[in-house]
Amino acid sequence: MPCSATAWNHAARAVLTDYRALAPARRNILRLMFLNPEVRAAQPQWPAVARFVVAAFRADVARANAEARVQALVDELSEASAEFAAFWRAHEVGGFGEGTKVLRHAQAGLLQLEYSSFSVDGRSDLALVVYNPATEADAERVQALARDLPR
Repeated sequence: MPCSATAWNHAARAVLTDYRALAPARRNILRLMFLNPEVRAAQPQWPAVARFVVAAFRADVARANAEARVQALVDELSEASAEFAAFWRAHEVGGFGEGTKVLRHAQAGLLQLEYSSFSVDGRSDLALVVYNPATEADAERVQALARDLPR
């Protein structure tokens, strides 16, 4: 399903969320963004990030021709979140591309990450997003978080 985490590394667990602690159905970026207060609080620019995520989801759904497969998720999120429902009704479409993400991490404070996304040839249902610390200070904080997280 578009926008679901299917693989991650140790640093992603330390910085973003511990995906392995979530049931597979809960590893969905939209569910995390709109239904998890901790994920929402970690986004200093939540409205812009949430709108961006919905627009990228809409593009992924179209690319994967998955409208029917995601309707239950859209209905669930629309019922649970007025913000999701409004963003979905706006019909914005956008690619993930590349850019900078700022997160408010509970232990490390503000982290700035550069990201790039890639389509997977032959798999319209998969994409890869790579995050890298934007500065040396961010890299040191990410390394410390990863070092302190149990494997």
